[in-house]
Amino acid sequence: MSTRQRHIAHLHLHATPTEDQYADIIELMSGVTPHVQVVPPDAVQLDLTSALRYFDLSPYDVVQLAKLRLKALYDIDSSAGLAGNRMLAAMAADASAPGETTWVPTTDAADWLYPRPVTALPGIGRTTADTLSRYGLHTIGQVSDLPAGTLQRLLGAGPARLLAERARGRDPRPVVPMEPAEHLTADLVLERDCLDPAQHHRAVLGLADQIGQRLRGESQIARRLTLTVRYADRSSTTRTRTLPEPTSHSPTLATTALGLLTALGLQRARVRAFAVRADGLLPADSAYWQLSLDAGDTRARAVEAAADRARRRFGPEAVRPAALATE
Repeated sequence: MSTRQRHIAHLHLHATPTEDQYADIIELMSGVTPHVQVVPPDAVQLDLTSALRYFDLSPYDVVQLAKLRLKALYDIDSSAGLAGNRMLAAMAADASAPGETTWVPTTDAADWLYPRPVTALPGIGRTTADTLSRYGLHTIGQVSDLPAGTLQRLLGAGPARLLAERARGRDPRPVVPMEPAEHLTADLVLERDCLDPAQHHRAVLGLADQIGQRLRGESQIARRLTLTVRYADRSSTTRTRTLPEPTSHSPTLATTALGLLTALGLQRARVRAFAVRADGLLPADSAYWQLSLDAGDTRARAVEAAADRARRRFGPEAVRPAALATE
């Protein structure tokens, strides 16, 4: 039995859409293929496999059609990657000049990956990259040539297995049509590339506070938090952490988001944008939290409720965290 070759497109939008704009973009892209997934903060992925017969066009030409519709209807420029899976398509988009499309056919994927830096693989943080670098492993090809046992001794069994799969260009994840709506996202695109860790801290703190306000406003709680950092070279890093308990409490969300930021060890990274996403949402009436003998926790929640009431009455800027009030 033969398996039909997948054709996945990753469109990097040269704009950062709001959630409402993303909904319009999904509707527009659904006219090309029903298999559309949002990739916050500024991309969409399309599974074109079933659309090729309908349009009677090559995969490359269907990508150009999608880009043309984005430009014509929403004046959004984009660059794109086209490949046999989601990971390769995203990497190809990162390698594309503004407005261009990079196509990596499945038969050429290994050769295309081989000379590229290992940091081009998604999910490879600076700690992992530094470990590999100490052993002279700088390119994806060097990692793919390494015996599995050697890589496991360097990184541990789980991370080594995942890295080896990625280095060989394997990614079985499907494009999930209309990704479930049980999530909220707050994002920030900086005016210029930012090297300042203090500004990184303030940006993530502000986004976590926005997420908390929105969760409470919609009477929801979240089980997981995801931080995405996009760099000046258009590459990105994403990390997810399960919250200690489902919550909409801003201090807990901020602590988790800032923990994710610290774990990235950005130091002098040139950052262009941040996005914080809360998912695994549940109705707030199912919320619970560990009982505490600390009266400060009860006071903090009471203050938070009062601040929310003030914002509803006087506007969202009426009350802000002290760390953001100096802006």
